Amino acid sequence: MSKIERAEVFVASPGRTFVTLRITTSDGVVGLGDATLNGRELAVASYLRDHLVPLLIGKDPARIEDMWQYLYKGAYWRRGPVTMTAISAVDTALWDIKGKVAGLPVYQLLGGRSRDGVLVYSHASGRDTAELLDDVERFLSLGYKAVRAQAAVPEVGGTYGVRKGKLYEPAATALPDEQPWDTEAYLNFAPTYLEAVRERFGFGFHLLHDVHHRLTPLEAARFGKAVEPCRLYWMEDPTPAENQEAFRLIRQHTTTPIATGEVLNSIWDVQTLITEQLIDYVRTTVVHAGGLTHLRRIFDLAALYGVRTGSHGATDLSPVSMAAAVHLDVAVPNFGIQEYMGHADETLEVFRGGPTLAAGMLHPTEVPGLGVEYDEKAAERYPYEARYLPVARRLDGSVHDW
Repeated sequence: MSKIERAEVFVASPGRTFVTLRITTSDGVVGLGDATLNGRELAVASYLRDHLVPLLIGKDPARIEDMWQYLYKGAYWRRGPVTMTAISAVDTALWDIKGKVAGLPVYQLLGGRSRDGVLVYSHASGRDTAELLDDVERFLSLGYKAVRAQAAVPEVGGTYGVRKGKLYEPAATALPDEQPWDTEAYLNFAPTYLEAVRERFGFGFHLLHDVHHRLTPLEAARFGKAVEPCRLYWMEDPTPAENQEAFRLIRQHTTTPIATGEVLNSIWDVQTLITEQLIDYVRTTVVHAGGLTHLRRIFDLAALYGVRTGSHGATDLSPVSMAAAVHLDVAVPNFGIQEYMGHADETLEVFRGGPTLAAGMLHPTEVPGLGVEYDEKAAERYPYEARYLPVARRLDGSVHDW
């Protein structure tokens, strides 16, 4: 019987920092898992190397469910982003192995296709409304059927979601960038540029917007009401999601759809949001919510309550996670949309393969497993660089949700 013979953890910064787990069986089958936690990568790398890897050696790689329970319940200290990201990496790597052993792409092991392709959205942004409109036009010309729109609030530095280079990547080198924030200025300005997008391009595509946890429930309700004429596909993370009950107030005041969950990492974190239908889209992701095994549980619970999927898919997910996400997206019945930003050229030197983009949709590979390979030699050219996400401060100097 095949056993886990080796488990290696790689930390590299090709374009941005990624933590990758590579499991090798006694039969020579290799599985990859993503263990990246943006701004806290080394904590997960240590958790894997020091605590989980010793537990894997000699285990049966086919017992995916048993391994998940062993790593989750067996630790006693449960949940949290570091623990769940580490478990995700192991779980995803074992699914990769299982697919290769079976000779099937992972989505076939999840029940096969529910759809032909996976609808994605990407990120349009600008330093002002005019620049944003040009960027929206660029994405629509590329065939995207869904676009997220963000613009810099005038005279407020550090506005979330505005791209500085080819890709939006907020994590910076050295210490965190401390950025100013003015809620009233945002509430006054953001509806105007969303209205401008609709006025110029109409309603023939999905328009999304990310509030990024910055509003109180009442402020979020006010914002959702204001943008109802724009018919947003969703407003994302309108308020911090630790208090699930807070979404009830937003629900009472607006019909703008709500999406949340990218920073949540278990089914218990979204249980009330889903079962009381306080959100429309759950954004939990493979890498932070316990891998394919646990994310499928979240999506199945959501399906019972008419909540659709909309998983996080920024550049802080490696191509391994993106591939795993698309395999699950194509299989589940309640799929909604998948965030997709692409990756830097350096990233694609290290991670080879994965889903393909055509006409605004991603398509999973048909090769066995997840369909991504890790080039260790290429990764050695990109040593680890410490990068932190920004910190937001109100104009009075106090710390705000970033």
